[in-house]
This record gives sequence, C-alpha cells and structure tokens, in this order.
Amino acid sequence: MENVSIELPMPNKQKPIHEVRLGAIKAAVWKNDTQNGVRYNTTFSRLYKDGEEWKTTDSFGRDDLLVLAKVADRAHSWIHEQSQEEDKNDGNGKK
Repeated sequence: MENVSIELPMPNKQKPIHEVRLGAIKAAVWKNDTQNGVRYNTTFSRLYKDGEEWKTTDSFGRDDLLVLAKVADRAHSWIHEQSQEEDKNDGNGKK
C-alpha cells in the first residue's frame, strides 16, 4: 500500500487586535464581530525558556499572580476604551 501525503494550505492565522505584556506575562485581546456588535475576549499566557527554546503556558505560579492581575487590568482598560469609541461612532456621525 502506498502512502500519499497531501499538503493543505494553512488558513491565515488570526492575530490578536491588541497585546499587553509585562515581563513574561502576556494578554492577547481578540476582536469578535457578532450580530450583537463587537465582543472582545482575552487570553493570558506566560513565556518561559526551555533550554534554548521559548515556550508559552497558561499556568501561573504564586509570584505571577499580581503581574497577571496588572496585565488583566490593562487589557480591561483597553477594551473599555474601544467600547467607548464604538459607542461614540454608533451615535452621531457613524464612521
């Protein structure tokens, strides 16, 4: 039996609309257009080095938690600013 390998094109990987990083802790903010308007979701990760290779994890230690909270606060503030801009644009003189 012959093995046949077919390479499929990779779909364009969506990138976050905004990122917040303090040290090794990072928040990625994702924009989702829905029927009810724009919604934002946030994922959090921690960067670490394994030998010579950089990796990410979604696990945080005790010493990461306050930095994680600060990154989450900054992501929240950015999302709130975007929401206010969208509300302005939905009012008088839509863009």
